[in-house]
Amino acid sequence: MSGQLLNEKNCVITGGAGSVGAATARRFLEEGARVALVDLEAPDLEAIGLGEFRDRILCVAADVSDTAATAAYVEAATGRFGKIDVLMSNAGNFGAVAPIESFPVEVFDSVLAVHVRGAFLACQHAVPKMRDGGSIIITSSVAGVTGDAGVHGYITAKHAQIGLMRCLAKELAPRRIRVNTLHPGPVDNSFQQRVEDGFTAATGHDGTEYFNSIIPLGRHAAPAEIASSALFLASDLSSFSTGTLHMVDGGMSI
Repeated sequence: MSGQLLNEKNCVITGGAGSVGAATARRFLEEGARVALVDLEAPDLEAIGLGEFRDRILCVAADVSDTAATAAYVEAATGRFGKIDVLMSNAGNFGAVAPIESFPVEVFDSVLAVHVRGAFLACQHAVPKMRDGGSIIITSSVAGVTGDAGVHGYITAKHAQIGLMRCLAKELAPRRIRVNTLHPGPVDNSFQQRVEDGFTAATGHDGTEYFNSIIPLGRHAAPAEIASSALFLASDLSSFSTGTLHMVDGGMSI
C-alpha cells in the first residue's frame, strides 16, 4: 500500500527478539517494510510470532559484538532485500550493579561490547550498503542522560552511544542519512523486570513501585509505544531530524 510509512523500505533491527525489537519489527512490517531481524539465538527469533509477514522478514542469529558475524548479517540482509534504508541498533544487555571497587571488569567489558561495539560495527558494515536518505536509530536509554550509583557498565555504554550517534550524524549528513538515538524509560518487559527484581533484592523496596514513582506519567511504557517512536525516526515523518536524543521516558529525565 503506497500510504504506508515504510512501504518497500529495507530495515535491519538488532536485538530483534526482545520486546522492543519485536514490537518495532511488527510496526515496521505493518507499515510496508521488509525487515531483517538479528539476535543471538535463532529460537528466540522464531518465537516472536511474525509468521504472517514471512515473505518480508529474515531472521539471522548473530553476536553483534563480533566483526565477522556483523558482516555476515549485513550481507544476509542485503542479499535478501537489497540496500538498507533503516538500521536500528537495538541489541542490549544490562550487566550488573555493584560499587566501583567490586564491579566485575568482565561484565563491564561485555556490556560495552554489545551496546557500543555492537552499534559501531553495525554502522561500520551497514553504512556502505545503505541508500542515501536513510535512517539510523541507536537505542540508548534514559540511562544515557542520567547517572546512578553502581550501574557503571550500562550507564557508561548508553552515554557512549550518544557520542557515536553525534559523530555519525555529522559524517553522514551529506548523504542525507539521519542518525538519532532513542531513549526509552522503563518498559513493561522481562528486561526491566530483572532490573527491578535486583533493585528489590538490594533495597527491600518494591522495584516496580519505585520506578513508577519517579516517572512523571506514573507508569512503564508498553513496547508498542517505543516502537511508535522508532517508526517516527525511521520514516520521513522525521525528515529534518538528525543528531537528536529522542526521549520516550514518560518524563523521567526532566
